[in-house]
Amino acid sequence: MPPELLPTRRACLTHSLTALGACFIPWARAADVPRFSLGVASGFPRPDGMVLWTQLSGHDLPERVEVRWEIAADEQFKTVLAKGLEVAEAAWGWSVHAELSGLPPDRWFWYRFHALGGQSMVGRTRTAPAPDAGTTLKFATASCQRYDMGHYAAWRQVVLDEPDLVMFLGDYIYEYGSRPDALRRHYGGLVSTLAQYRQRYQQYKSDPLLQAAHAACPWLFIWDDHEVDNDYAGLQGQSLQPHFGLQRAAAYQACWEALPLPKAMRPSGSDARIYGALNWGRLARILLLDDRQYRDPQACPKPSRGGSNTVTRQSCPELAAPERSLLGREQERWLAQAWDTQRPWNLLAQQTLMAPFAWSDPAGADGGLVWTDGWDGYAPARQRLLDTVAERKLAGAVVLGGDVHTHYVTELHRHAHDPRSPVVATEFCGTSISSLSLPQARIEAAAKLNPHVHYARGDARGYIGFTLSEKRLEARLMAVDDALQVDSAVRIAARYVVEAGRPAVVKD
Repeated sequence: MPPELLPTRRACLTHSLTALGACFIPWARAADVPRFSLGVASGFPRPDGMVLWTQLSGHDLPERVEVRWEIAADEQFKTVLAKGLEVAEAAWGWSVHAELSGLPPDRWFWYRFHALGGQSMVGRTRTAPAPDAGTTLKFATASCQRYDMGHYAAWRQVVLDEPDLVMFLGDYIYEYGSRPDALRRHYGGLVSTLAQYRQRYQQYKSDPLLQAAHAACPWLFIWDDHEVDNDYAGLQGQSLQPHFGLQRAAAYQACWEALPLPKAMRPSGSDARIYGALNWGRLARILLLDDRQYRDPQACPKPSRGGSNTVTRQSCPELAAPERSLLGREQERWLAQAWDTQRPWNLLAQQTLMAPFAWSDPAGADGGLVWTDGWDGYAPARQRLLDTVAERKLAGAVVLGGDVHTHYVTELHRHAHDPRSPVVATEFCGTSISSLSLPQARIEAAAKLNPHVHYARGDARGYIGFTLSEKRLEARLMAVDDALQVDSAVRIAARYVVEAGRPAVVKD
């Protein structure tokens, strides 16, 4: 569509992106940063409200700051529908999490904040449809946005797609230091303290394209490992740090401060419940999982290390131990009861690839080579989940994931390793916003050993865009041409469709 024919709202979004890029100086000195330099965001929409977020910036902030918010039916704020006051406290990073209620369902709104004589940029958000409303849902899934590996061109396209919702599925920041030749280096080295995690979030949130994506629509968020420590499992870090609980507590606090999370998700020490469910009209239930906080440590780790390994099934009998869990037994029990048998769709938002993926022949004597950090490392837990989907006859179960920096489209069989067993769910696992993947030749060679995998490409960065109606789910696998270029084009790499009541994927 020629630029002169773009709809007004899309043209406005494009203008906002351009303006952000023109006026924002990434990672400026603290003395030069305005009070709202980290942008605005909204999240966790309900039929009558949502969370509005911002975080004050500047080194000379008082211990407590009154922050006013207002939400309007129009971008010019001629019709203000609600306003209120929150107190931003130094103890919680001067973050604001205003929880609104009393708004009409299934409507778009505009919001902004005021504090210390300054005004924030304007954000756009919406309420969910009423519980009994027939509706559609346009959403995007994204994950893995390592700042020092690439630019965020994918987020520009997400904004232009105008989704109702973004589901971010983990690895919002990375805890590593940067190589000297990194595209844009992390400020500081490996992070482990509250001050360091805060600083890392602030650097990521200085990116104008990420700010625009937050301001464009509400987000749902779940974390994975890099918000804390690579491959961590419960209270065990990858390096078996002796005081890992303190590190996890610092990481969880900084995460809550930096994102539009409800106050109920505010951590208490090293604990924070982020799993839960919300409904989108009578169309879908969205289930959000946490696959890090409660999991058992990975099986058969490398000597004197925590975290993942790549092993054959035969060499690691612990992989088959029925008591091991990726979600923890309490979360497993919650999920077993949380599925919705009335709505046509259940969207399971979790962190990683659920389908089996053997890196060598799974029919061989050694059972194939598997990666222990993903669901293959917790096969009995996966089987319990798939058994529940089958037993409850959930015809519209769709698993959404990230983590592995590769676009995967799969079918999940009742018995995960038996392709003759019925397909009970479909899966869309997205590539990364900017983090690098394995060589494509290696991914292709392994995909041939896994016939339930319909698509596998890790040679492009991007996200997945979805359009969901009562009758079908349409998926667009989006690929950035060159993540090293901030203005890179973004294309549709593939399209897939899932029909309601038929747990199978079809290439469109």
